[in-house]
Amino acid sequence: MQIFTTQQAVISQISLLKNEGKRIGFVPTMGALHEGHISLVKKCLAENNVCVVSIFVNPTQFNNPEDLQKYPRTLEKDVDLLKNVDKNILVFAPAAAEMYHKEDLTKIFSFDFGGLDEVMEGHFRPGHFNGVVQIVSKLFDIITPDTAYFGEKDFQQLAIIRRMVQVMNYPIKIIACPVVRENNGLAMSSRNRRLSAIEHKNATNIARILRESRTFAARKSPKELTEWITKQLNAIDTLAVEYFEIVNGNTLLPINNWSDCDYIVGCIAVFCGKTRLIDNITY
Repeated sequence: MQIFTTQQAVISQISLLKNEGKRIGFVPTMGALHEGHISLVKKCLAENNVCVVSIFVNPTQFNNPEDLQKYPRTLEKDVDLLKNVDKNILVFAPAAAEMYHKEDLTKIFSFDFGGLDEVMEGHFRPGHFNGVVQIVSKLFDIITPDTAYFGEKDFQQLAIIRRMVQVMNYPIKIIACPVVRENNGLAMSSRNRRLSAIEHKNATNIARILRESRTFAARKSPKELTEWITKQLNAIDTLAVEYFEIVNGNTLLPINNWSDCDYIVGCIAVFCGKTRLIDNITY
């Protein structure tokens, strides 16, 4: 397995591969890899000649410095996990100084989100998506992939990446991959490692209640369903809903009636103890 820590080294290698006619797929990650990430890698390998995986904890997308500090750095374990998938994966694992000048870390990256950043995650995590677009655009410029793979768990991020590709005219196909869940239904996340045993058990109710809501959604308005889900989850020890929004899956705007559009998604953020978890469900 080849591991690159500088832009120039990985650019040179990808240039050689492209000259050989290789198709390049890309999976951007912040490390602390789990089976959700691996599912993206496997799909990328199946559809391309080369899979590049970036491992970089991006400081500009953390609006909470404590969250950045707590984020797990497990590069050695991540590399071992990837080796077990395919030894021909290319890993790009730069330091922050390799990706950012000092001034980049003190100013907000400017981008026209078309309003996609003003709802849900954007409302509660100001500046988060500016950092996401900033780093993903940098990585796209370095890796120059043909395709890039993103999980649907981060539903709003996926919508914003698609807009970024359109606005910035990247010749890159964005592939959305389904949420990967633990056996108990909890959406896989590196944050799950922070949960205590009882918190982990309680967190499984997020997916359970979202699934249950599908069975009678048509009998309630979106507003009534939102209130029911919020009440059910807030009644469970250690859980506190930050938001639940039922939105148009394309525009991310809230809907008032089930007939408002054909693609309807419920997006949720829940604190389980001090750990913030996100999930979504299609209606």
